[in-house]
Amino acid sequence: MVACPPGEGPFNSGQCPDIRKLQPSQIAHYLRRVNFSTPVGDLIHFDMNGNPPASYDIINWHVTHEGTAEFVQVGHFLSSVGVDDQFHINMEKVVWGGGSRDEVPVSICSAACPPGTRHAVQKGRPVCCFDCLSCAEGEISNTTGSVECIRCPERFWSNPDHTACVPQLVDFLSYSDTMGVILSVISVSGATLTAGAMTTFFYHRHTPLVKANNSELSFLLLLSLKLCFLCALVFIGWPKPWTCMLRHTLFGVSFVFCISCLLSRTVVVLVAFRATLPGENMMRYFSPAQQRMGISICTLIQVLICVLWLALAPPRPAERGDREGRGPRVVLECDVGSVVGFSLVLGYIGLLASLCLLLAFLARKLPDTFNEAKLITFSMLIFCAVWISFVPAYVSSPGKYTVAVEIFAILASSFGLLFCLFAPKCFIILLRPERNTKKHMMDK
Repeated sequence: MVACPPGEGPFNSGQCPDIRKLQPSQIAHYLRRVNFSTPVGDLIHFDMNGNPPASYDIINWHVTHEGTAEFVQVGHFLSSVGVDDQFHINMEKVVWGGGSRDEVPVSICSAACPPGTRHAVQKGRPVCCFDCLSCAEGEISNTTGSVECIRCPERFWSNPDHTACVPQLVDFLSYSDTMGVILSVISVSGATLTAGAMTTFFYHRHTPLVKANNSELSFLLLLSLKLCFLCALVFIGWPKPWTCMLRHTLFGVSFVFCISCLLSRTVVVLVAFRATLPGENMMRYFSPAQQRMGISICTLIQVLICVLWLALAPPRPAERGDREGRGPRVVLECDVGSVVGFSLVLGYIGLLASLCLLLAFLARKLPDTFNEAKLITFSMLIFCAVWISFVPAYVSSPGKYTVAVEIFAILASSFGLLFCLFAPKCFIILLRPERNTKKHMMDK
């Protein structure tokens, strides 16, 4: 201000400040433009806000052995020097909390939650204090510090770590499963045994034993049993629209065909005994042709039920998750479509089986050379016991085991009929041929 040349001042018309009458604004004008170095080399100036250069000493508190605090300068910050030299700290002098010189303390309340978890704020504490909760099933978080979990889309499910959505596994009873292989082997074995019995009966069709047991009905019964064994194979494998429709229709028609043959044989036993009574001539109403007609009519009724079922609400492939509707696995199964149709198919089988059991039970004490009525009674008891047990097992079985239970019921009832009705006869034909003679039969 003193050295201001007249006429070249910074104020209006080049005026210089009057030292004797200085104004605050004039002093502030010159102060903002101060720029000099101190004897120790510090540069002094003011910025546009009137602030001088920042200069700080970094002090570290050292706790002595006596428990007192010692203030030690470990660095400094000076804004007036170059950017690279503004900050300096000697880390070797720094002592952290607890007396450690190496381990830097973490100045946070809770560490960030890892992927697969989410933040849950602790009630009554600062927002930076939280718990890490694992994402629920079917939800994920794939970043650190997620505040919420993301729901997986349809057909996807969370992996075990809840960090990614993976496609759901499709579960069904396949031929590659151990259970599928076992059931397939049992099914084929049953069909093979049935074919063996058919071969045995055909080869010995002219013997008294085969003739006495109505060989034509025996072959029809063996054919129906073979279909029952083979229909179990349709229940295994990837459910498709045509396999779903074929499963229950083939099963229903095969078993009605089988039980119709048994019912016809039972009626023949009763009628044959009545025909031996004086004045009775009922056998003329139960000739082989009429027996075949009766079997055809009984089977045709089941066929009509199945046709109506398939036409109105056929079975179809359906996906089902866990009991909540979703899960890591989705079960592919055949939905029955119409519960009424499925119930009618099973109900008709049950009606014929009950009628057959009742007639066989009534005929159990009638004179019969080969005790046919007793064998039918025992076989139908096994059949009814298997299917009565099937209902609760079918309802309570999870996933693909529902199909396995149904296959087991089909195979168990088929084996019961095969062994009860044909094992004793095959035993006599193959191992006791001396009993397969007309003389032996007449003696009995």
